[in-house]
Amino acid sequence: MLAVVVCALALTLAVPLRNYLTQRSEADRVAAQQKELEEDLKQLTRQKQQNDDPAYISAEARERLQYVKPGETPFQVQLPGEVATRPEQLSERKRTGDPWYTDLWRPIVEPQPEPSATPAPPVQEPPPPAPDSTGAGSMTIPHDQGGPVG
Repeated sequence: MLAVVVCALALTLAVPLRNYLTQRSEADRVAAQQKELEEDLKQLTRQKQQNDDPAYISAEARERLQYVKPGETPFQVQLPGEVATRPEQLSERKRTGDPWYTDLWRPIVEPQPEPSATPAPPVQEPPPPAPDSTGAGSMTIPHDQGGPVG
C-alpha cells in the first residue's frame, strides 16, 4: 500500500516539476537574450550619437571619400611593398548566380581598363607677329605657356 502511495505521489509531482524546470531554463534563456539586446541598444545609441556629430561626419568623409576642405592640398602616399589589387583580380570573381542589380552596379564599382597611353605631339609655338609697317605697332604680352589664361 505504501508503494502505491509513493508511486502516485511521484507521478503527481513529476509533471509540475518538469514544467517548472522547463520554464526556469526558458526564463534564463530569455534573460540572456534581453541582456544581449540591451547591450546592442547601448551600442546603437552610441553609434547614433556619433553619427549626429558634425566632426565625426567630416572625419569620415575625409577618410572614406578622400574629401578635402577648400584650400587644402591633398596628397596620397604609396608605401613601397604595398600592392593594390589588380583590376584583373577583381574581374575574375565568380559571376554566376548574382542578382540582376549586381550587373548594374558592377561597372560602377570595378575600375575600367585604362586606354593605352599615346605620347602627345610636341607643342609648337606660333611664329612671332610681323612688324608693323607704320612704326606704331601694338605690343603683345606673352602669357604663361602651356596653361590657361586666367
